[in-house]
Amino acid sequence: MIISLSLVYYLTGILLAGVAYLAFIDRSNPKRYLTSLFWGLYAASFLFDKIIPPMYMGILAIAMAVIAGIGGVRTGSYDQAGDEFRAARARLLGNKLFWPALLIPLITVIGTVGLKDVTIGGLALLDKSNVTLVSLGVACVFAVLLAMAQTKETAVNSVKESRRLLDSIGWAAVLPQMLATLGGLFAIAGVGQTVATLVSSAIPIDNRFAVVAAYALGMALFTMIMGNAFAAFPVMTAGIGLPLIVNLHGGNPAVLAAIGMFSGYCGTLMTPMAANFNIVPAALLDLPDKNGVIKVQIPTALILLTVNVFLMYFLVFAFK
Repeated sequence: MIISLSLVYYLTGILLAGVAYLAFIDRSNPKRYLTSLFWGLYAASFLFDKIIPPMYMGILAIAMAVIAGIGGVRTGSYDQAGDEFRAARARLLGNKLFWPALLIPLITVIGTVGLKDVTIGGLALLDKSNVTLVSLGVACVFAVLLAMAQTKETAVNSVKESRRLLDSIGWAAVLPQMLATLGGLFAIAGVGQTVATLVSSAIPIDNRFAVVAAYALGMALFTMIMGNAFAAFPVMTAGIGLPLIVNLHGGNPAVLAAIGMFSGYCGTLMTPMAANFNIVPAALLDLPDKNGVIKVQIPTALILLTVNVFLMYFLVFAFK
């Protein structure tokens, strides 16, 4: 393949390494060494994932957790432009400011749907086993290039701005990756089988609607506990989705995965455990109520979750 997921990881690692370096030389940050070490370790997880043995990768993750736990990730100075300058540039660019953001889903869809089977010189253009993630990575690169062309800013400034945003989010930036790993560990440890046993004893498993509802609601509830749908997915799918919906009732696994993840996202909207989605925005916006974002999202989440239950019930058995 020409563009692999590893290439996307390497680009991410290079960006994080740049963030670590900028943090290291920022004397205004009272914890600049620990902040730099945190982002440096995170960069290493992307750059050397195929080299670092699993045990040492685990030690790396623990080290990051310790640094975050003792408050080692702090903000510094970022040489931001003044409010008047930024407001003037925003007026000049107008709605063009949204073009880079809109370009990301557009290119991701084009890559996932239209370019998944494209080959050049006998080599696949995109990694077929991870075509969506690779397309997303390519889309982000194009979005950055467009933003730089629009604003006439340099690549160095884009890294500086990335550092400012990452420092603002702090340790919560690594939560999705950590929680997805935790979900995988739970699945290996047999939590999914335990869930299957509990569900089988609590609901009539020969009832399709009951099984579907248990899976969708379980995805939402477990996501609320874990803080991320990626952590809930392997556990609930191994416990309910595959054995009961797919194997017992003959459901479509593609539909199961798509709507199952969507159900998990409903749980994301309702939990403070999803700090990077719900707590960080409240902090960045200086909201008086740190749970204000969650309170506003709960009605939407419950409506979507109800719709997802019925969507899965009607669609998962319709496409076999």
